[in-house]
Amino acid sequence: MKVNKLLKLWEETGNGHLTNEEYKVRLPIADAAKLQALAEMYPRRSITDIITDLLSAALEDIESGMPYESGDNIVAIDEQGDPLYEDIGPTPRYLSLTKKHMSSLEDTH
Repeated sequence: MKVNKLLKLWEETGNGHLTNEEYKVRLPIADAAKLQALAEMYPRRSITDIITDLLSAALEDIESGMPYESGDNIVAIDEQGDPLYEDIGPTPRYLSLTKKHMSSLEDTH
């Protein structure tokens, strides 16, 4: 989800699976003021919900922005018959680690 879609989401009630793990952060005053402003504008969303949504959007942006680095191995052929090379950039490792941690978190849920 892109950050610009969050405002629409905040106007709806959302459900999702949450971890048992809690994360504690300290924010710069300017960021805390922005969160307070969003919470006042969207009273059905708690500050925790807003932080969760913003973090999810930011993580999606990071994932989609990871650079593709072409490797030497051909992993597929596209519709035009051109070879597609493996990604040796950070994305495959990130996805693998995400899958590992997802499995671990689901086991404790």
